[in-house]
Amino acid sequence: MLISGAWQNAAAGAGLLAPDGTIRATIFAEMSALAEATGAINLGQGFPDEDGPDEVLDAARRAIKKGVNQYPPGRGSVGLREAIAAHQKRFYDIEVDPEREVLVTAGATEALAATILGLVDDGDEVVTLEPFYDAYGALIALSRAEHRTVPLRLPDFLPDHDDLRKAVTDRTRLIVINNPHNPTGAVLPLDTLELIIELAHEHDALIVTDEVYEHLTFGLPHIPIASLPGAWERTLTISSGGKTFSTTGWKIGWVTGPAKLITAVLAVKQFLTYVNGAPFQPAIATGLALPDEYFEGIATDLTNKRDVLSSGLTRAGFEVFPSEASYFVVADAAPLGYDNAVTLCRELPELAGVVAVPISAFCHEELAGEYASLVRFAFCKRVEVLELAAAQLARLGR
Repeated sequence: MLISGAWQNAAAGAGLLAPDGTIRATIFAEMSALAEATGAINLGQGFPDEDGPDEVLDAARRAIKKGVNQYPPGRGSVGLREAIAAHQKRFYDIEVDPEREVLVTAGATEALAATILGLVDDGDEVVTLEPFYDAYGALIALSRAEHRTVPLRLPDFLPDHDDLRKAVTDRTRLIVINNPHNPTGAVLPLDTLELIIELAHEHDALIVTDEVYEHLTFGLPHIPIASLPGAWERTLTISSGGKTFSTTGWKIGWVTGPAKLITAVLAVKQFLTYVNGAPFQPAIATGLALPDEYFEGIATDLTNKRDVLSSGLTRAGFEVFPSEASYFVVADAAPLGYDNAVTLCRELPELAGVVAVPISAFCHEELAGEYASLVRFAFCKRVEVLELAAAQLARLGR
């Protein structure tokens, strides 16, 4: 075994190692490999099949040509940090100091990793919603904290406030929320955000909020928890340019918050990637300064794509849950006679030429049964691809 005993135990606890000690692939890797092997339409992993705006792509090309190809500053390029601060002020009226309160990271995942590893000690508790993006569970386990969860209740995928109150204790170090939410497409209402702030103060916890889908809401405003009274001084806000500008492969993310918390995150981040994506940083800065019409347009475009796929899933016989944001819609396969979504997802390429992901992959084993027949489909694809996928899925209902 090439990894240390301590990290081997942590990795095993995180579900990263199979019983034989080999690396366990994520469900996304498994399903994407299945799509590639079978030629099925990949509605499992959340990446677009169209490029982002020309202004952003051209800015990256110009940066490369100008020689912006070496290490950027450790906190991120000045231009991008200033653009992130301007974005927070423009959209949410949040004042951020680009010198001390912004840190550029290798995507939102590195921001989460550096935040959790930098702020959590042995014996601490980290509270998340459940289902949760799989990296949360792995990172919490690697930090050796205890992972406590608050289930999202059907049919709205929202947390019960009594469950939240029970989950947050004096041992809670971090309350991690993903809003808008992956995998469910839910948006947390104002009263839930206010309760989280109340609980953070009551138990002296910090709030970490993953907001990568902040501009991809459908008819609802995005409310950053850091913009609410009492939240800023104990909140780290994470986002990225990947989803907003269809540049998921560039891995340009960031975290904003009080200087002392950003410094703690930087202490870990500098030993992860150190820095990344030099020519992509000015390109994302260009994107953040695009006019309001761009941000309104991407939400409108995704609303249409959501409706195309949701209608197709309904015609195929799924029960489809409303999606208020993100790249994803959740559908129940039970009406089609499939009580186990894992089985269905592994058979879908042959049955319908489509790949999707079971919601149970985002849950601990104890809760997975409550979502056993639920499937997540990504609609961040070209409309003609979604229409073809819907037509092929219709085979299931015959």
